Amino acid sequence: MLTVRELLRDLDVGVLAGEANLDAPVRWVHISELADPTPWLSGGELLLTTGLSLPSAAEQRAYVAQLADHGLAGLGFGVGFGHEAVPEALIEAAAERDFPLIEIPYDTPFIAVTEKAFARLVNEQYALLQRSIAVQERLQRIVLSERGLDAIAAALATLIGGTTVVFDGRGEPQALHAFRRELPDDALSAVGAELRERARRTEARGFVPSHPDLAPRSLALPVAGAETTGLPQAWLVAVKDSGGLSEFDRVVLHQAVTVVALELLRRHVASSTERRLAGDVLSELVAGTVSGSDLTRRLEPFGLGGRVTALVLSPPPRAAGKGGGGPEACEAALASALRDEAVSGLVATASNHVCALLPGFLDEELFELSQRVLDRVVAKLGAVPAAGAGRAVAAGDARRAYHEARCALEARTLGRPIETNGHVSSNGNGTAVATKPTVATYRDLGSFQLLLSLQDSDALRLFCESLLGPIETGEGHYGGELMRSLEAFIECNGQWEAAARRLYCHRHTLRYRIRKIEELTGRDLASARDRIEFWLALRGRELVS
Repeated sequence: MLTVRELLRDLDVGVLAGEANLDAPVRWVHISELADPTPWLSGGELLLTTGLSLPSAAEQRAYVAQLADHGLAGLGFGVGFGHEAVPEALIEAAAERDFPLIEIPYDTPFIAVTEKAFARLVNEQYALLQRSIAVQERLQRIVLSERGLDAIAAALATLIGGTTVVFDGRGEPQALHAFRRELPDDALSAVGAELRERARRTEARGFVPSHPDLAPRSLALPVAGAETTGLPQAWLVAVKDSGGLSEFDRVVLHQAVTVVALELLRRHVASSTERRLAGDVLSELVAGTVSGSDLTRRLEPFGLGGRVTALVLSPPPRAAGKGGGGPEACEAALASALRDEAVSGLVATASNHVCALLPGFLDEELFELSQRVLDRVVAKLGAVPAAGAGRAVAAGDARRAYHEARCALEARTLGRPIETNGHVSSNGNGTAVATKPTVATYRDLGSFQLLLSLQDSDALRLFCESLLGPIETGEGHYGGELMRSLEAFIECNGQWEAAARRLYCHRHTLRYRIRKIEELTGRDLASARDRIEFWLALRGRELVS
């Protein structure tokens, strides 16, 4: 930046005091004859005056004190107007404060000083503008090339010569890059805690982090989020390796806030599009409307080809204060767990289950991977979903892997109590004990293997029609409601309250529907045998649909 020393170079002026502070930056040059011009100054200016309003020594001393306290860069005193020479009181006061005091001869007009300063400052601002435009274009290219937040953080770290961190709205680091000096873990944790506290207080303004080692050389800026909440969706935090942030650093960081917002928007749009496409593919796969070469082609954009397999989770119910979170939270946890394992695939929700279609693995390798993924999901959710894995099949026949995984999952859980946040099994004495959650596989299918072997036969179709047909044909449109009630009742193991909650209806309404089903089919849903046959028919109908 322009300094007092550089401004005075080549000018016919004399320095009377404050030589030690001649390298102070000059933000602007201002001319005033007011006795107290400080209300119209913001600090960093070089003030020019002829002292017309400073007749007495006391006023002259007070004048210097006001300017020094207000943070001005210095005082240029023009002689030959109100004063033939710079007053001694003014010189003494400036020397006491080490405040730059410059004598400007009568033959040197103030405009010679201001023109030189303005030319230099304008050139500096133009250069700053050019550099900032180049920086903006560089950061925008990173977004357009889809290199992500890590690349943005790395570029910013190089530009400012320090560490840059992108936090999410909850104060969790999403991207971090250091220049030469690593940010200590305690400092990073302290900034995250401060961001969480500001989120709790719904504060969304930029600030200087309060950590004592960071405060002189750091800045935290909000990345605008939803207008409805007013809270930032993220925070950009920069810490210089040494020294304070320059004007260029601050301009770059304010520009980078917009770039980070664009990258987050790009990620959101890409993620939403991918989720929608994944959901469409999975829904069509489950419904059997796409298979063979068409399905193989639809799976290729998700990195799936050749052979594929399926991992199916039954999301734990939402429970206040106990984790869980339903299908959306389970889907997000499963996608995150697969990223942690560096496994690509398709993750989506269909038929109240969360499914991941994965590249084909050997059976033992697949089951080991599935168990690691389930463990990660449990850790992220704080709750235990039931899980099943299918064996690898050709990509065009992925529906078979999905149904094997789902049947294994349901065969494992059939007859067990409803679980909320733990895995339950029997110890052989009828007592429920907690165990580590494991992934169900084809080994757990037992007699349900018959369903899968018959999924392309007329025998299974006739069995399903004979049991479920009276419900649908006998009650018309209402038959669909009865079918949903039947499935919920069976999946909840005959527990009225749990099934009614799943259906969002009163238990008396559910009892009426179940009695209607029993009348139409001649079966007794209090009988475990009849419930199992209904379950087989419901699953079988999915296979042959």
